[in-house]
Amino acid sequence: MAGQTTKDTWLTAAQCAKRAGLTVRALRIYEAAGLLAPRRTEKNWRLYGAHDLARLTEILTLKRLGLTLEQISRLLAGQATDLERVLSVQSSALREQMARVQQSLGLIDHMQTKMATGEILSTDDLLALAKDQSMTETTSETIAWRRYEQMRPRTERAIDSRLYADYAGHYRLDTVVFTIRHEGHRLFARVTGQVELELFAEEVDRFFYKAVPAQISFIRNAAGMVTALTLHQNGHEETAERVDIGAAATLEATLAARIRDKRPVENSRVLLQELVHQHQQGEPDYAKMTPPLAAIAREQAEIIRGELQRLGALKDMTFKGVTDDGWDVYDVDFEKGRQEWSFSLAADGRFDGILFRRTV
Repeated sequence: MAGQTTKDTWLTAAQCAKRAGLTVRALRIYEAAGLLAPRRTEKNWRLYGAHDLARLTEILTLKRLGLTLEQISRLLAGQATDLERVLSVQSSALREQMARVQQSLGLIDHMQTKMATGEILSTDDLLALAKDQSMTETTSETIAWRRYEQMRPRTERAIDSRLYADYAGHYRLDTVVFTIRHEGHRLFARVTGQVELELFAEEVDRFFYKAVPAQISFIRNAAGMVTALTLHQNGHEETAERVDIGAAATLEATLAARIRDKRPVENSRVLLQELVHQHQQGEPDYAKMTPPLAAIAREQAEIIRGELQRLGALKDMTFKGVTDDGWDVYDVDFEKGRQEWSFSLAADGRFDGILFRRTV
């Protein structure tokens, strides 16, 4: 195709700037910051190839997320360009923005309808509008930036293995427990109801999983004692406070009893019915979800609504049991099919996990 840039096509600085919607000066600034290294001709003219354009896309994505050139330089230092990761971050940020816009439009339409029929907006209506207007894209961009940083390749390095004893112990994250143990020069983490996974040191007090794109950092107090850990995953950061073995055992024993007795959480069926109805109507109550779950739910709201509309009206729900990590599981029957839904609740009663899959 005419004008298409391939790996064998080289652009001058003016051509590259024009195609990227930048100025030549901007390209020079990125080069001075060490972010770009264009090829030079015998006459010292700069030429930009496919690799440079890929790195430029990465730079612009991170700038859009609010990072400074210094932050971008630190992040990309020694890292190969990963366009798949860049596109994934861009897609997530745009989907969340789209979901927020649709939610805002729905709120405005609702209020316009009430006013058109002569109704007076209530205090709750006005508060909802004020809250919606106060929301900015900063939240979604922060999440997207964190997700990008958490997904980047990590480099394992050796640290003093005597430090591992500082980390070993139990940490409570809402209704689950992180159990950290060490074995020689290795460190392991297990979350209630999940398999144990090895952690790898990135630096002192900071570790990463190889099995999933997530990291754990340990927090010390003024005396140097490890008092908490922070889980970095899915664009969010959640802190778990250190607890003694008795408190950890109580939490795990409570869950074990629920699993054994197949005992759902209080009002489990009603909660799920409301959740399904909200998604059918395209009006999920994000306030009843934890922030990490709400961010994911916004991204997938239209997909879920489309699937539920295809299935038709809700007919019945049958409780099946409790998973090893504390999720209530139901068979949900619709007019035109069946799905399996499962969910978990945080200690404050908000949803912190929702999954569904088609079974019929």
